Amino acid sequence: MFNLILFGPPGSGKGTQSANIITTYKLNHISTGDLLRDEIDRKTALGLEAKKFMDQGQLVPDAVVIGMIGSKLDENPDARGFIFDGFPRTTAQAEALDKLLQLKNTAVNALLSLEVPEDELKRRLIARGADSGRSDDQEDVIEKRIIEYKSKTEPVSEHYARQGKHTRIKGDGSIDETFVLLRKEIDKHLQPA
Repeated sequence: MFNLILFGPPGSGKGTQSANIITTYKLNHISTGDLLRDEIDRKTALGLEAKKFMDQGQLVPDAVVIGMIGSKLDENPDARGFIFDGFPRTTAQAEALDKLLQLKNTAVNALLSLEVPEDELKRRLIARGADSGRSDDQEDVIEKRIIEYKSKTEPVSEHYARQGKHTRIKGDGSIDETFVLLRKEIDKHLQPA
């Protein structure tokens, strides 16, 4: 089983490249946002617990999210692997994910980090906000999101670098150029399906 974390700051192209990777390699997509919505919709014990926190405007505790990821892994025993989207966001979450995967006799194989200069991130987010109506189109909001990423999320890449699993990918080329670079790394572990 191949487990991939696709990483990068807001506007780096994770969503677009995740879709390309899923199509090419037939990996199962684990989006913590989608998992939360699904568990809540199905009224599972974890979903009801998560809803209590969300209804109070609080973040869902890591233990609950890890439980949902464990359930998703159990529901897909024959999967070729998984691509993690939006998780882990902190080193504590990375450590919890590592422990969960170890219990399932698997591990994170690679963390691929899309590297995009800050001015390009801002340009992309402003354009995306204008096209989609998202709140990303205000420069002060973009600045805050990038600062939050650098302070809280970027250390996750260091966690996996210490394990020899982190690779930086030049992400400011075209979608196709970036995907070629991603494929070069993924192909070392898994061939297209």
